[in-house]
Amino acid sequence: MDKTYDFIVNLHSRTGKAKEIWESLEEILTKDGVSYRIHITEYVGHATKIAEDLTADDAYHFLVVAGGDGTINEVLNGIRDLSKVSFGYLPLGSANDFARGLHITAEPEVILRQILASETEDAYDLGQVCCGGQTRRFAISAGAGIDAAVCREALTSRLKVFLNRFHLGKLTYGLLTVAELFRAPFVSGKVELTDGRKFHMKNIIFTAAMNFPCEGGGVPMAPSADAHDGKLSACLVYGIPRFLCLCAFPFLIAGKHENIRGFEIVEAEELHVVFDKPMVVHADGEDCGDQTDVTFRCLPGALHMPHLD
Repeated sequence: MDKTYDFIVNLHSRTGKAKEIWESLEEILTKDGVSYRIHITEYVGHATKIAEDLTADDAYHFLVVAGGDGTINEVLNGIRDLSKVSFGYLPLGSANDFARGLHITAEPEVILRQILASETEDAYDLGQVCCGGQTRRFAISAGAGIDAAVCREALTSRLKVFLNRFHLGKLTYGLLTVAELFRAPFVSGKVELTDGRKFHMKNIIFTAAMNFPCEGGGVPMAPSADAHDGKLSACLVYGIPRFLCLCAFPFLIAGKHENIRGFEIVEAEELHVVFDKPMVVHADGEDCGDQTDVTFRCLPGALHMPHLD
């Protein structure tokens, strides 16, 4: 099959440093005579529109996203038929939890060459969140509560911009989490899993439905999450005083929170969550509004990516 690659590029990732990286990548494409088109994102949500337009013809497409986790989420939600897309990724963001979940550690130039040379594909699960009459796909995680509120804050945070200048952008989420922990409202609710299990929760800190182990710049919410098992791993944190949650924060960062009181990790194909008051909901850090009724669902093997050596 003749391949023409469509690169969807966010030059504003990593506080603009992505532009310099992309220029070096384009030199490789030009030198190697690769057939490609480039689509530069110009505003929030533009990557979704680009992906919608590219996949509207019902043909098979080779897409490569160059950007951060937010750009990935936008593209995933623009693709009309996932079964007709080969989805490559060049990590140019500050958090790069998607790359972390895929165990991608090489430099973008190396990854690009591996994508171009790949002859086979790997299938990965995706997630889907349904709330407020809308449905949104996610690659890494979706959740409600403090983690979602932190994601909302991080989207406009001057702190993140400042820390990115010193290559410390990952610290943003930790610092914002501490602040949000003590100003978030008290909410109760219940969770029902596909196997019939139910959890009645008081004083909810957050519920995080994980497709990969980490979110928020490397925080292992669900250390055993596996994007090949057809399930989501949900981290439910509730029923403990907030100062104790703060004390448990170092264990969460280290991925040693599974046996701490108030931290529950469950696996399910689908989770239905109902809150007694609206809670902030996110999908891969993208704001889904304040909701009281949310369903998190796994989409087994929905994402096809070039196999990387």
